Amino acid sequence: MGESFQYVDIILFAMIAAFLVLRLRSVLGRHKDDGRPPPRPEADPLAQPTNMGDDTVIPLPERMRRPRPENPFDDQPLAEPAGPLEAGVAAMRAHDPRFDLKEFIGGARAAFEMIVQGFAEGDRKTLKELLSTEVYDNFDGAMRDRESRNEILENTLIRIVSVDPTEAEVEHGIASITVKIVSEQVNVTKNAAGETVSGNANHIAEVSDIWTFSRDLRSRDPNWKLVATRSE
Repeated sequence: MGESFQYVDIILFAMIAAFLVLRLRSVLGRHKDDGRPPPRPEADPLAQPTNMGDDTVIPLPERMRRPRPENPFDDQPLAEPAGPLEAGVAAMRAHDPRFDLKEFIGGARAAFEMIVQGFAEGDRKTLKELLSTEVYDNFDGAMRDRESRNEILENTLIRIVSVDPTEAEVEHGIASITVKIVSEQVNVTKNAAGETVSGNANHIAEVSDIWTFSRDLRSRDPNWKLVATRSE
């Protein structure tokens, strides 16, 4: 009886072992048995393609293959947009290639000194050469009014702080440039007895003027004339 039980145990263990071997082969070795490869994982749509030789294993999605729209400014240096002043200066150079803005500013400084001094001294000859007819009439009216009261304007131009062009344009062949002129002056008005009517001889005032100069580009006359004035 004891030996028969031992034979039964051996047979039972052998059957269990055979069952386990067959089970493991069915799970681990199925692709070798039926010839089918393991399923291919899905590609990440944002992943870069991996090249194996000449083949692309992971293709890019359709939305990733669309060409990037061309930007016409990619290969061009960034430029500052042209403003009214630059556009006006360019138009003047188109009519007169010799026009130079720096030279004009230097001339405007000189004209400012002559006009301020000419107005204080009543120098009508100088003013007629530098002012338009309309502006000259306004200056002449102010000088006549001052003279009728026997008053004298004493003007001392200490210095010109800055001359900055603000606008430029060309219309029907007429060029116009507006400049802001900041200066330091001492202005004193005295009556016939020498008494101070207005102003202070000991006070230096900072004066801001907006002047517009104009010139006919079709004319051979290179001189500019003051056509408008206002105070800031």
